Amino acid sequence: MADIGNSNLISRDYLDSLLIETRYMDSCTPEIAFELYGQKAASPIMTAALSHLDHFMFPGAADALARGAKNAGAILWYGMAEEEEIERLAAFGAPMIEIIKPYADRDLLFRKMEHAGKLGLLAVGIDIDHPFAEDGSPDRVDGVEMAPLRTSELEEITRSVSLPVIVKGVLSLRDAERCLGAGAAGLVLSHHNNRIRYAVPPLAVLPEIADLAGGSVPLFVDCEIRTGMDAFKALALGATGVCIGRPLMAAIREDRENGVRDYLLKANSELKKAMAYTGCTALNRMDRTVIHRL
Repeated sequence: MADIGNSNLISRDYLDSLLIETRYMDSCTPEIAFELYGQKAASPIMTAALSHLDHFMFPGAADALARGAKNAGAILWYGMAEEEEIERLAAFGAPMIEIIKPYADRDLLFRKMEHAGKLGLLAVGIDIDHPFAEDGSPDRVDGVEMAPLRTSELEEITRSVSLPVIVKGVLSLRDAERCLGAGAAGLVLSHHNNRIRYAVPPLAVLPEIADLAGGSVPLFVDCEIRTGMDAFKALALGATGVCIGRPLMAAIREDRENGVRDYLLKANSELKKAMAYTGCTALNRMDRTVIHRL
């Protein structure tokens, strides 16, 4: 009974209900390297914005994630961390995106975004889905209070921050419209690892948000993205990139940075196979009509 309404399970079931049709005629081996915000990466499969790895796993776990991403040619996303940790992870050399919590102290939020700019990160983002605790009151993370973001504040952020600003936690056309109107340079469709139960699966709302965006900004997806086939389904439905989280934590436990590298490279191969088998010969030639709902 405890799993009823678990948004991770709902998202997993939705992903598994999506079937593909094969299209072999005139297909070819695809190329999956892509460019994001002016930097090249080996694949649209990236790490998720994990946080506190050294605390929840073991000292050096965050470094293993960063090294593994670098060795796989992948983009590194990372979440809540002290400035020193962000500096250390950025120094490993993978293109990096930092996701920042919606601190009630907006000066702190701006200082962290300015710090990301000084480091020359690829982009910076804000979690809009982390303002409330379990009872709907303001959340506190590591003793620091959070607060919901207003559209006018996002407009100010996108105007004043030097990096592209990504909004993470979008799961509706309503929020997508407001974020795009405020100048967001990218959206992450996510329910933040079952932050609220019964959340709509990101891939269920992806096509309509992709239609709304019309290619104006990159769209990213996380939550239960585990394999290259999962990535393919998201990309075919309109995503620009996907983020893998918990499987990489298991890979870190198994073989540290080599585990991260190998997991990402395997997912890349799975993505290439799915693209080749469906006639999607390039990332800019993905076709949502190859996807069917069971």
